[in-house]
Amino acid sequence: MSRSRMVPVFSFLIAALLLAVTPASADEAQEISRMLKQGQQEKALERANGYLTAHPKDAQVRFLKGLILTEQNKTGDAIKIFTSITDDFPELPEPYNNLAVLYASQGQYEKAKTALEMAINTHPSYATAHENLGDIYAKMASQAYDKALQLDKGNANAQSKLSLIKDIFSRQGSRAAPAKPAVVASAAPAAATAAKPAPAPVAATPLVAAPAKTPTQTEPAKPHPTAVAPTPTTKPVVEAAKPAAEKAPPEAKSSDEYSALIATVDAWAKAWSDKNVAGYLKFYAPDLVLAKGESRKNWEQTRRERISRPKSISVDIITPEVKLIDANNAKVIFKQNYRASSFKSETWKTLVMVKSEGKWLIHEERIGR
Repeated sequence: MSRSRMVPVFSFLIAALLLAVTPASADEAQEISRMLKQGQQEKALERANGYLTAHPKDAQVRFLKGLILTEQNKTGDAIKIFTSITDDFPELPEPYNNLAVLYASQGQYEKAKTALEMAINTHPSYATAHENLGDIYAKMASQAYDKALQLDKGNANAQSKLSLIKDIFSRQGSRAAPAKPAVVASAAPAAATAAKPAPAPVAATPLVAAPAKTPTQTEPAKPHPTAVAPTPTTKPVVEAAKPAAEKAPPEAKSSDEYSALIATVDAWAKAWSDKNVAGYLKFYAPDLVLAKGESRKNWEQTRRERISRPKSISVDIITPEVKLIDANNAKVIFKQNYRASSFKSETWKTLVMVKSEGKWLIHEERIGR
């Protein structure tokens, strides 16, 4: 298959879920993942099906099955798997993202757009979904410009805009594409702050969507695992980044701010663990960064529902690192260990903090370091 000049590239995650309830489940998922990475797709699928016969609700192995089907270019079957996961785990953004990529590979851009909007609504700070949504909008725009040129070949404005989009996608595809002419990837939730757990990404490869006029289904390429993140230090680190014109704060003051920030994050995690929704929401600044178009009222209602849903929640903050930017701005980076009922997940998180009336509040919540 030759590569079309216009090839928008969408991010499609490859990962294993960290939702294992028992060591046996984790071992099984690890073995299936190993087979998949080694290209043993049929054996991996056979093993996944066997395990799911006895454990049909196991999210981790279901996700791996979705990856295997994607690698086998069985797009329709993969879509069914990821759709079923969104039904059972609606708070996870990554399955929606992967559905969007699969829909895009079929030229179903409206469905892809809807799926990405669901991912962003679920997790406003999910950067991959935002980027993919931008690509979808650009792709849909290119189709509209192309239609305009079919109706009016002399439309110089439409021709200029279409050429610009083609140039962007052409350069994007040349940077991201591997040796093979078309690549497909796989998915698993990276993280979620919701009631159910989120998977942790292990690797990532791009997906090439279909051309504007004659969409064609892409072909899978073997995933390339990414490097494992270094083990965090056992002691929290305080880094002070200060403007040139500002004198460094006294050591004692730095230590006090560090302690205040850690205490705030610990209290935020405790309120979440206690399912104290009112107390939890008070840790967020009035100007909290939300997804484009999302209201604070809707965001709070979503958080109430997700915190109230599970019978029990436990949130632990591990190896926090404080970065003081100035007297009123800081970042706290940590590994979040989340457990809800029989589920669990671990993910890195960054809280952008602002000081207001002597209290540290969360201005932005991000997944990752």
